[in-house]
Amino acid sequence: MDGDDPGTVLILGGGLMGLAVAHALARRGQAVQVLSRRRSEAAGFVAAGMLAPHAEGLQGPLLALGQQSLALIPDWVASIEADSGLPCGLRPCGIVVPFPSASDRDGFATAAHGVPLDRAGLERELPGLAPSWTAGLLFPQDGQIDNRRRLMRALERACSRLGVGFSEGAEVEGLDRAGDGALQGVRLRTAEGDRRTLPTRRAVLACGAWSARLLPELPVFPVKGQMLSLQAPRQALGRVVFGPGTYLVPREDGLVVVGATSEAEAGFSEGLTPAGQRQLQAGLAALLPEAAGWPPMERWWGFRPCTPDEAPLLGPSPVPGLWLATGHHRNGVLLAAVTARLLAATVATGTGEPQAASALEPFRWDRFRELTPQPSLRQP
Repeated sequence: MDGDDPGTVLILGGGLMGLAVAHALARRGQAVQVLSRRRSEAAGFVAAGMLAPHAEGLQGPLLALGQQSLALIPDWVASIEADSGLPCGLRPCGIVVPFPSASDRDGFATAAHGVPLDRAGLERELPGLAPSWTAGLLFPQDGQIDNRRRLMRALERACSRLGVGFSEGAEVEGLDRAGDGALQGVRLRTAEGDRRTLPTRRAVLACGAWSARLLPELPVFPVKGQMLSLQAPRQALGRVVFGPGTYLVPREDGLVVVGATSEAEAGFSEGLTPAGQRQLQAGLAALLPEAAGWPPMERWWGFRPCTPDEAPLLGPSPVPGLWLATGHHRNGVLLAAVTARLLAATVATGTGEPQAASALEPFRWDRFRELTPQPSLRQP
């Protein structure tokens, strides 16, 4: 196993955030080692891949962060494709959010960023939309990326080609700290069952929904989501449809991703449930009735890493030398580009560039001592 050099940056977690930060650090010339228990369980493999700061109705600093990341994504994707030689599946197709009335549409948090649609406009954008939806917003600047089949694979290859080391099946069990509390090593169990400590002065915690198992003071908890995919006729759906509780994300080859349940009470219970699958089918029929007849291709589940205000934990942690890139909830794919840029700038320099430090400030891990969580406007 690589990573015995204490100058190597250890990435704790091999999901989308871990890979994105590893790639950005490697591009800065840093030695990087990714430790991953089981990459296939990461949220980056199971998310729908929407790039939707406006369709999500984000507000305040989270909207600003999402908009910043959305602007970075084309160049970020180009760098991954150049380093890997693989396509990432970026598709700036626009997203339509339907509403039952014009007043609901006009009161949406990000309505000023979208193009208002009446029923006729909805039918032009989304032929076959159920008649109960009479108004909508088109966000042409929002889009999607095929994270499940393309982006994750491309990031893995890009990291490998840049010299990033990988330790799959390595479960991080604890942190070693120096007398002053600073990070000096990571204790882990290898896939073969051996226990060892890797010395390091710098690490990034990107364990997603499992982050609090390593640092219990982090307010991160799992929200289970079940999803499915359908095979639609080619070009049957040109836009992402973002309804309340259900969304449809059409890939270029006709595959349509349908999601997602939101099961905070499920904890880490694995597997599909009849209730969850019925919820997806009901939401699908309520949005686009004809899609209920498209053949299902795959069904899966995953765990979103959530925080009390549904915004990520970014930047310094309670342990000096350990940085955070976790808690992204529904917006991990959207925020991967900006997370990678900000964390790489901070970790590579040890203190961070002033601009990065300012951008990270609203997402401090200890902000909940000062803030009261606000409910989401929409719960897809």
